[in-house]
Amino acid sequence: LQGPNDTSVPDNQTLGVWTDYSVEYKVVSVFLVSLICGVGIVGNVMVILVVLTTKHMRTPTNCYLVSLAAADLMVLTAAGLPNISDALCGQWVYGYAGCLGITYFQYLGINASSCSITAFTVERYIAICHPIKAQFLCTLSRAKKIIMLVWALTSVYCVMWLFLSDTKKLVYDNVALLTCAYKVSRSHYLPIYFTDFAVFYVLPLMLATVLYGLIARILFLNPLPSDPKGGSKKDWSNCVLSKASARFRIRKRMLAVVVILFALLWMPYRTLVVVNSFLGKPYLDTWFLLFCRLCIYLNSAINPVIYNAMSQKFRTAFKKLCHCGPQRMEKPASYSVALTYSVIKETSNGESEHHLHTPHV
Repeated sequence: LQGPNDTSVPDNQTLGVWTDYSVEYKVVSVFLVSLICGVGIVGNVMVILVVLTTKHMRTPTNCYLVSLAAADLMVLTAAGLPNISDALCGQWVYGYAGCLGITYFQYLGINASSCSITAFTVERYIAICHPIKAQFLCTLSRAKKIIMLVWALTSVYCVMWLFLSDTKKLVYDNVALLTCAYKVSRSHYLPIYFTDFAVFYVLPLMLATVLYGLIARILFLNPLPSDPKGGSKKDWSNCVLSKASARFRIRKRMLAVVVILFALLWMPYRTLVVVNSFLGKPYLDTWFLLFCRLCIYLNSAINPVIYNAMSQKFRTAFKKLCHCGPQRMEKPASYSVALTYSVIKETSNGESEHHLHTPHV
């Protein structure tokens, strides 16, 4: 990432002779960052447009995915694109205001992304494990309010970076360069980094692990019928439940993949920050830093690819948006089925399933 997180400037020490990045590094860095960020920006914009312009795609879960897409867009533009100018120029080119603003939006995007993932994980848990409560808790209006609250809190939390980062001139033996750096000694930032690490990485992953474990337990203990035969009303209900079960499984897997990739792709950078916090001289190998950054950008770029690969509804909507598929959108199902034994039992006994509601992707 650009900004203070990877800039360690020793005070009152000779910096020596400055050497530019190698040609190989510049070519690899600019190409990969441009490719990943380009694909990610287009993909996340499409996710937002698809949900906003397609009525039946406006579900609580998809609202959280729009929030995640907006956060990923912020990461790609505020962290990814400045990395290209850094590789080409070797110094900070956006000035004082750019240093503060870009650093602020980097952390806002990162933290809002983590909170959005946590929000849709909780929403999925309630929808699947507590379907009766989900009728009142997992609503579109409540999802919008939660998203607004997430962005408001993270916006306020990240204001501190407007006061903690600054531009600094590095005077080498052969050149003077401008960098976006720490305002004070690196040691003063340790509480902030460890708070970020705990609140926006460790806790969301622990919560996701527990909740997806509970979801898996519910689905394992209460399997839905998968091979209904016959033409009776009860068999027809079982057929409906079987199709709904397949949709739930795909949706659950899709969101679980998003969480797993978040954990894996953020791990190198988070680990580097923690390790460097205990080292007298931080490890800042150029190629490893590039690898950490690319993992972060990839995490922000890959989610639309996952939606397209695992969700028929998103895939159809993407095709319609690109005018490369059928112009008539699939008619959405007029019902949704809750995945618990008690509700399935009621439905199987002939009660109407129209009163049941869980959001769907």
